[in-house]
This record gives sequence, C-alpha cells and structure tokens, in this order.
Amino acid sequence: MATHSGIEWTEVTWNPVTGCDRVAAGCDNCYALALSKRLKAMGAEKYQNDGDPRTSGPGFGVTIHPGSLQQPYRWRTPKVVFVNSMSDLFHAKVPLDFIRDIFDVIRDTPQHTYQVLTKRALRMARVADKLDWPENLWMGVSVESDDVFDRIDHLRTVPAATRFLSCEPLLTALPDLNLDGIDWVIAGGESGPRARPMDPAWVEDIRDQCGQAGVAFFFKQWGGRTPKANGRELDGRTWDDMPETAATA
Repeated sequence: MATHSGIEWTEVTWNPVTGCDRVAAGCDNCYALALSKRLKAMGAEKYQNDGDPRTSGPGFGVTIHPGSLQQPYRWRTPKVVFVNSMSDLFHAKVPLDFIRDIFDVIRDTPQHTYQVLTKRALRMARVADKLDWPENLWMGVSVESDDVFDRIDHLRTVPAATRFLSCEPLLTALPDLNLDGIDWVIAGGESGPRARPMDPAWVEDIRDQCGQAGVAFFFKQWGGRTPKANGRELDGRTWDDMPETAATA
C-alpha cells in the first residue's frame, strides 16, 4: 500500500529504494536516518541492512526493493507521489537499471504525478541521457545553502518536464537564485531536537525571487522541535502554490 504522507507538498510516499549516506550539511539531522534506526528495531523488513556508521547507520544501508515496483499499479485513484522519501534515487549504489525500472513504472502510470528529489545532482546529470524521462515525473534538487548552487545548474541540464528546488532545511540565505528553467520552489526550516534556526528574511527573499521570476512558491514550515511547532504562515498567510500536474490539470 502507499504510505500516506505528512509532507505538505505531496500525498503519498513510495520507497522502492531505502537507505542513504550523509553528503552535505543538509544531511546532518536527517529524519530518514533516525527513522530507519527505529524501523529496524521494530523488525521492518526494508530496514534490516546497516549502512557505514561514519555516514549512515542502522537500517539505513542502501537497499533496492524490486517487490515494491508493483505498488503504483494497485492505486485506484490518481496520486501525487514522493519517490524515495527514505533514500536518494541517484545514490551511486542504486544501479542504473533499477532507476530505469522506476522510470518505467512512472511512465506506465500516467494518472499519478511523481516527485523525485536528489542531492546527487552530478550523477543525475551524468546518467540523464541514458534514461527515458516520463512526462509525469517532477525532478528536484535540494538547495539548503548557498554553496550547493551547482545542483541547480545540473538540474537544468536534465529533460524533466517539471523541475523544482527544495530549500529545506534552509541553512543560509540564497541570494541571486538563477530560476531559469525552474517551475517550483519549496522552502522550509529544520525540525527536530537539534534544529538549526532559519532567518525569516531568507524565506521572504526566496518568495520574492519566485514572484519576480513567475515561479510557484511553497512554504512548508518554520521548523523547530517538531515540524509543526511554529506553523507555516508567512506574512499572515500560507503559500501553497504548485505547478500544474498531469494528474490534476
């Protein structure tokens, strides 16, 4: 079954791959790493492989799950689907053939809209011409700080029908974002017991840049000890803009 998601910008999560490794400051307080440890202790089948303790952890070793490929075919109504909320599809340990299998499922189920988010933008760009990109796939990169703008440049090179940025957890100001070829921007603060603070001015600037560029803007949360601790209003309102999708157009 699909896992209904508490993530405001999607409806369900689908995890044909689980596990990852920390590669950037945005990974320092990774929710998926902490959750995998709990799921392993609970005996969850997908989370029994351990990762390198220096970069990963219990239950968080990169693992492909071919049996999960059939799940979207069984969903009876159109859904917006976050692919691999518990991993990174373009991790070096995910075989290219398995990425192709996932793309095939996405193409075969055009009633759904799929969202893929990666920090491995360089690998994504390097293998893009070896993949057949479905129209109902949104491709995004994480842009949590001003030292990873190269991920946006890599994203622009892939032939995705819809491209987006996830500026969460937002750790620095992001001035002078180049939004050419970008359809959607998500921004949000970090949550959890070690959440790093986010300056409201950073979010306001991203929103204003999106407005000037005609790019849809979605503000997910202020963050804090829990995701909903400080709400998600910005200047007295919520910001829930999304690009048009094949499933909802």
